[in-house]
Amino acid sequence: MELHSLRVFRTVAQEKSFSRAAEKLLRTQPAVSLAIQRLEAELNEKLIDRSAKDLLLTDAGRTVLEFAQRFASLEDEMTNALAELRDNSAGRLVIGANELMTLYLLHHIENYRRLYPKVKIRIQRSLSSKIPAELIDGGLELGVISYDPVDERLVSQVIYSDHLAFVVSPRHHLAGRASISITELGAETFIAHNVISPYRDIVLREFQRFRVPLRMDVEMPTVETIRKLVQNNEGVAFLPKLVVEEDVEEGRLREVRVEEFNVERNIRLVYPARRAISHASRAFLDLVGRDAGGA
Repeated sequence: MELHSLRVFRTVAQEKSFSRAAEKLLRTQPAVSLAIQRLEAELNEKLIDRSAKDLLLTDAGRTVLEFAQRFASLEDEMTNALAELRDNSAGRLVIGANELMTLYLLHHIENYRRLYPKVKIRIQRSLSSKIPAELIDGGLELGVISYDPVDERLVSQVIYSDHLAFVVSPRHHLAGRASISITELGAETFIAHNVISPYRDIVLREFQRFRVPLRMDVEMPTVETIRKLVQNNEGVAFLPKLVVEEDVEEGRLREVRVEEFNVERNIRLVYPARRAISHASRAFLDLVGRDAGGA
């Protein structure tokens, strides 16, 4: 059944006239009559009593009118809901990120919430290595990763530049040094992140290149636990500068420059290159683009 036929029938019933309904619908009277006839044929019911002088609805007609009015209300609700989505006064924003990458989103999420307070935001915990595939498969619209996915089906933009910082406790014997050589780290106990990442591989390669032993005697599942253990002088670690910045400023950790080691991290917001994305996601991309342009 076509909604158009119900609209025509509802208008005829409300106007109690084929001619007035035709004027309101900007159609000819024969077109309106034909639409009613088709609807009656489809329902196998007479909707209008044509024997009466004035336009009267049959019992079936009154029943169909009730449903036609409900359909009209639902159509209005749908139109309003779509308008709200376009205006970002409703909808949902979902971003795939691991525990660490979420930290790089906080500033942008705060700005987004101020602009679009009615949009629901959910950060979906995802393995960084799996995010490109989820974006391509349609499971995600936006994702945050720390490497270039190198896939023509995806677009990525840098939203933050960071570096790996070598940090120690203020009580550690290297805490008073401004810089050290990587060769001095062979006897240190490293608190390592046991999640595979490109930056873990870079650290391993650099120690191998300089033939320095890398003692990863403790491996932890979260960056937060690594940070706490280093603060307690249980070992040393390479951590993203954003994660330890406040601790370094407030004296809970010391950052020491490793002369041969300079690893920059570009944090990327990634999204499908060709697939259409929601209004909420598009608004987030635009916001991040403006923030980057003003930085």
